[in-house]
Amino acid sequence: MKHLMAWAAAAVLAAGIASGARAEDNILRFGVFVPMSGAAASWGIGSAWVGQQAAKEINDHGGIKAGGKTYKVEVIAYENGYNSADGGKAAQAMLNRDGIRFVIQGIGTAPVKALQSLSERTGALLLQIAWGKSVKGPQAPLTFTSSNTPFELFGPLIDAVKRQHPEAKTVALLNPNDATGQEVEEEVVKQYKARGYTILTSAWYERGTTEFQPIATKLAQTHADIMDMGAPPADSGLVFKELSVQGWKGIKIQSAGTGADATVKVGGAAVEDTYMGAAADFAGPTATPIQRKLNEGALAALHEPLNVLQLATWDAAMATKAGIEKANSIDPRKVAKVLPDLIFESSYGPAAFGGKETYGSPQQMLVPIIVSQIKNGQTVEIERIIPAELKQRLAKQP
Repeated sequence: MKHLMAWAAAAVLAAGIASGARAEDNILRFGVFVPMSGAAASWGIGSAWVGQQAAKEINDHGGIKAGGKTYKVEVIAYENGYNSADGGKAAQAMLNRDGIRFVIQGIGTAPVKALQSLSERTGALLLQIAWGKSVKGPQAPLTFTSSNTPFELFGPLIDAVKRQHPEAKTVALLNPNDATGQEVEEEVVKQYKARGYTILTSAWYERGTTEFQPIATKLAQTHADIMDMGAPPADSGLVFKELSVQGWKGIKIQSAGTGADATVKVGGAAVEDTYMGAAADFAGPTATPIQRKLNEGALAALHEPLNVLQLATWDAAMATKAGIEKANSIDPRKVAKVLPDLIFESSYGPAAFGGKETYGSPQQMLVPIIVSQIKNGQTVEIERIIPAELKQRLAKQP
């Protein structure tokens, strides 16, 4: 963690000295709007690092060309505190003080909503990974999502678990009591019930909680076959550790699980065999060459492997570049109009935007859905699922 925090301090310092996002000097400044402290710190710090690598990649390959000019890219990170109040302050600094008009990462439904209330009015393009469904739709034409969310992930995740454990019938849920958790809980209940499971309890906790023994006691008393945590890795690891102490032995799911590393650090052996909905092995055989390269870089710089949420910063940067060049303009509104029609090269390979049936407009990046599990303390992928809509888009290519 000390390596992460040292890198985060440098990123926040960069944000503090940034000048406005003006194109007159042929520099486009991309914002990264993330938590850099607390339980979700690793997500934000890793995202900021990936953003820097994306900028280097773009700049090393000729920059971004639009309107007869060539632009270099700079990436600036802003701490959003993973809450609405701090998110609002960071949004003001990013958009009003520094004039950022392209945001390539936003984490946390509550802070992203605070940012979005300003970004839509000021005409800034926002690519983010908030899990709340309400951030997308025709009412927010400048907002896109660059990683899978519960509405893409939960069905395939639960189906995979059901195939492995057909005997399981009952579920207990735990989610953070905030905007993200409330929207996640509604969707996960829907998905479990659609598959015939009985929800024994749906519990809540406040972000920042450090003592999980009372919560774990209540969950263990349900004797549920499945415990599903909609919490960040560190919180989930603590809960599973307490459940193990209390003798509960069942199927563990971390629907917001982004990798074994952070969960195992706090949960130890208690988190073994946990299924995860947002994790991948970017060092393994299914990873693409650029994913393996970035993962190796993250291990060297941050001493932690990359996860899906962090990698979304790269994909958002590449989508933004492709959109600017397709629109032949650095006007975010013009870029937003062309994004739904693009097929661009993401870290996974060809990707596009879709999801109109779910969100009312095509604002969801279509990338593989990955179901994984913690085995011997490591993330092991069970399967990568290509979205049907993406397959259809690619099949129509000449």
